[in-house]
Amino acid sequence: MFIPGMRRAAVGLTALAVAALGAVATSPEQADARPKPVDVTLLALNDFHGNLEPPTGSSGTIAGQPAGGVEFLATHLAELRAAAKKKNTITVAAGDLIGASPLLSAAFHDEPTIEALSMAGLDYASVGNHEFDEGAAELLRIQNGGCHPVDGCVDGTPYRGAGFQYLSANAFKTATGKPLMAPYAIHKVQGVKVGFIGMTLEGTPQIVSQQGVAGLSFADEADTANRYARELRRKGVQAIVVLLHEGGTQAATGGINDCVGMTGPIVDITNRMDPSIDVVVSGHTHQAYNCDINGKLVTSASSFGRLVTDIDLKIDRRSGDVLSAAANNVVVTRDVAKDPRQTALINRYKTVLGPVAGRQVGVTSQAITRSQETLFGTSLGESPLGNLIADAQLAATDNEQNAVAALMNPGGVRADLDAGPVTYEEAFTVQPFANNLVTLDLTGAQLYCVLEQQFVTGRTLYPSATVGYVVDPNGTTGTVADPCAGTRVVRGSLTLGGTAVDTAATYRVTVNNFLAGGGDGFSALTGGTNLVTGQIDLDAFVDYLTAQSPVSAPTLDRIRTTAEVPAA
Repeated sequence: MFIPGMRRAAVGLTALAVAALGAVATSPEQADARPKPVDVTLLALNDFHGNLEPPTGSSGTIAGQPAGGVEFLATHLAELRAAAKKKNTITVAAGDLIGASPLLSAAFHDEPTIEALSMAGLDYASVGNHEFDEGAAELLRIQNGGCHPVDGCVDGTPYRGAGFQYLSANAFKTATGKPLMAPYAIHKVQGVKVGFIGMTLEGTPQIVSQQGVAGLSFADEADTANRYARELRRKGVQAIVVLLHEGGTQAATGGINDCVGMTGPIVDITNRMDPSIDVVVSGHTHQAYNCDINGKLVTSASSFGRLVTDIDLKIDRRSGDVLSAAANNVVVTRDVAKDPRQTALINRYKTVLGPVAGRQVGVTSQAITRSQETLFGTSLGESPLGNLIADAQLAATDNEQNAVAALMNPGGVRADLDAGPVTYEEAFTVQPFANNLVTLDLTGAQLYCVLEQQFVTGRTLYPSATVGYVVDPNGTTGTVADPCAGTRVVRGSLTLGGTAVDTAATYRVTVNNFLAGGGDGFSALTGGTNLVTGQIDLDAFVDYLTAQSPVSAPTLDRIRTTAEVPAA
């Protein structure tokens, strides 16, 4: 346990005890003879999301530098280990290593990413919410190995499983109450023990499809960390690190090693953690920060393998306590030599993937980004690419299912589209989840409630071009229990195809199966009836790009405010 000021207090206590015993004061020679602390280096990453190749666009830069790509990441990790004592280095991760991945990894159920990170020397990783995208059984296969139960060994070679240990302390099997995977690990370095507790966010069921978390329950992060910290201490472990897939956000003025105006769930969680916990390696928000929260070192390495957090611990040889902890977020630059083994792995999977990835599916007349416009001073407005996807989903269901509107969740839009030809791989990177479209009946009153729920969840649903409504910044926000009580959406302003919505009438609306199951907190959608499941969302997107090319960015005029549309 490391608490600022503790060393000084301990020294004072020792001096009093020695004086009481009438002992002779310690000489400099005797002081120098005391065991030196054990230096331990942790190399941490998070939210890799299968980015084997360098990410493109804004996702491929950080701190003003091009960054990322597993060939460069592996080299940087090797150099950081060489700079420290290799045997004293432990490499860890805080979840979402897989899921929402580019085609090169996702086409093979993310086996390439697990192979690459194993080869790069990863030791321990917490599970993230995206590790549950394909369910608990698939996560166990990713850990333990074996061919996919449906697709087999896609690349023609056996899958041997992860060369590192996934840790999952707060995901429990509902039927037995036991953790799905090992909750913690103990790693010995020169005789001292370091404990690692791995967890994902308690709210995982709200942001993963119901099929993905079937049979599982998720416990409070701080309570779980404290429970297993006590267990580790009973086993003689005093140096404790939490690998947590939950995070926060600092102010825009903060750099990659700053902690300016830190907000978000990680603050409360860390404040409730036991003092025996020394370090929290966090993730989920894709942010970079380097913080001291309540006497604990709290870090995050952004996303996509663009940073590595270099954490230096000094551990007392006798007590096992952490004496000091310091961190530095290091940019994974692309000016180093590529790791040849990683290059060979990438080339092998690209060969198997063949011409599918490079097939042109459409053309854009301009760059179409997923960035959201500002609404009420926050990024809660429309998105050009989000609107385009909603248009594609409506086009896929308007004739067959008589849909009159489509709504798309922002978390399902994962990358931008550059201007020019669009390949299947690029379209896949935008929509990698393989969600099915679901068309359902909602009354006008239910539609208003769904839109009000946006302000409760803090997430905007991107609307198709048929949808229009007005938001009042002075309106009230509903509650989780009663989102319909909100008055942010001006009553009477909601139109479908230019016609005002009748609260008593019924309308056919298309969403993806994640939203239809109440994902992202949109529980109001679970009240829909006459559900019909359609094609995969990616297929609808590809079909639309092909049919409508050249495609341009939609105008952001579907959600307006009372400042733009004064009350009648």
